[in-house]
Amino acid sequence: MNAESDERQEVAGSAASGAAEGESATGEPVFGSRAPHFIKRSRALHLSWQVGVFLVGLAVVVIGIIMLPLPGPGWLVIFAGMAIWATEFVWAQLVLRWTKRKVTEAAQRALDPRVRKRNIILTTIAVVICAAAMAVYVWKFGFVMPWKIKE
Repeated sequence: MNAESDERQEVAGSAASGAAEGESATGEPVFGSRAPHFIKRSRALHLSWQVGVFLVGLAVVVIGIIMLPLPGPGWLVIFAGMAIWATEFVWAQLVLRWTKRKVTEAAQRALDPRVRKRNIILTTIAVVICAAAMAVYVWKFGFVMPWKIKE
């Protein structure tokens, strides 16, 4: 399931010794499995570990997808599933790193004063339009729920 060879994982693991969790001594992120060493020693045990991590991550992502149209933090749960996958798979680590970078860029753009001013103006216009639509509705039908209107 993982495209890396055992040799590359050992090199990445030795580069990370003495450095922060998930980073090499040069500050570069270390990609690959974060399974305990005793699991990595046995190929069959490591493969079963990867299958287990994949299934748990898949279950969390599916729950997040189900939560998208329903009440609940769907995107947050999907990203949690991706984080579970990222503990074992390089492709998920890359996707998660790209997502973090894009979210950080979007947050920086949202804090730009010109963008904030534009967003406040657009929100104000949307609120005024919604208030006008509600006023027309109440004026025409009174305060009656839409499913009880008699024509």
